[in-house]
Amino acid sequence: MKKITFITTFLFGTFVSTAQELESVILAVDDSNILLQNYLNPAAKGLMTSMNGGWYSTAKSHKKLGFDITFGLNATFTPSKDKVFEFIANDYNFISHTDGDTNVSTVLGNDDANTEFNVSIPYQGGNFKAGSFELPGGIAKDLPANAVPTPFVQVGLGLPFKTTIKLRYVPKVDFTSKVNANLIGVGLQHDLTQYLGLVGKLPFSLSVLGAYTTSSVNYSIKNGDVSDQILVSNGNAQFKLNTWTVQALGSLDFQIVTLYGGVGLNGGKSTFNINGDYQLTYEIESADGTIQGSIVESISDPVSLKFNSSGTRATLGARLNLPFIKIFADYTLQEYNTATLGVAFSIR
Repeated sequence: MKKITFITTFLFGTFVSTAQELESVILAVDDSNILLQNYLNPAAKGLMTSMNGGWYSTAKSHKKLGFDITFGLNATFTPSKDKVFEFIANDYNFISHTDGDTNVSTVLGNDDANTEFNVSIPYQGGNFKAGSFELPGGIAKDLPANAVPTPFVQVGLGLPFKTTIKLRYVPKVDFTSKVNANLIGVGLQHDLTQYLGLVGKLPFSLSVLGAYTTSSVNYSIKNGDVSDQILVSNGNAQFKLNTWTVQALGSLDFQIVTLYGGVGLNGGKSTFNINGDYQLTYEIESADGTIQGSIVESISDPVSLKFNSSGTRATLGARLNLPFIKIFADYTLQEYNTATLGVAFSIR
């Protein structure tokens, strides 16, 4: 089989997930959806979790028309339980695992070795349509600190009533001739300290934040990208993500240092689809494994997956306040723990 590179580019093109022969999984027809769901689930959850990070470095809102431009990086860590998945044979109709080990690496696993699967689909006269493919190994070793990195650029603007609006925006960008992506996010942070009387005279701030982000990645699939057993026309893979977060924030804002934190909820939904028209070539085998010939079958839009993520989060962080420049770092405890680093150019 030819080996190809399947590239998932996300958030400014810096998250690159290398997965050889991923499209060849469609030889497993209906089983391909179950297999890819298990394989890609950590990447979807990790990205959705990471998209909800880095929205703030203080609970204090901008003054009216105050603004900041923030450059940051979220790094989300995959739990050990999600670096592998158990291959349960009874969950599949047409594929078998050639290795005796039932644990298979997910896309964010530490084991980068490919896993081979055999395909055997009942056919006429007691024969079988046969084929094989390799599921790529994990890419954790290729990621910095084994974490999913998602950079962001964010603009904040002070509105009346001690409210700050925050925007993240990446127009549709072609990162290669085959990959394009876009992102838009909006958040609102409203200061609650103003309603607390004398508390407002202290270097303490309390606020509430709500944010929503949506992004999509499109990857064009060509004949040179897939197995010799597959021909494709109008091939395309699409990854869409929608996330939200609601948090209560608190901070101690001193002249040089700000200590901040937040608690709240995360949520997200994403889809992954492989679309297009595909011609699949199988060998015809008798029950004893004798090859009888071959057959070509057609399939359209073979993969449609949905992922969900939700849970609580708690963040602690610190910020160094220099003239017009803020340098901050924080760590969030959640299902997929996340570290955030950033620099903000801020006025008022």
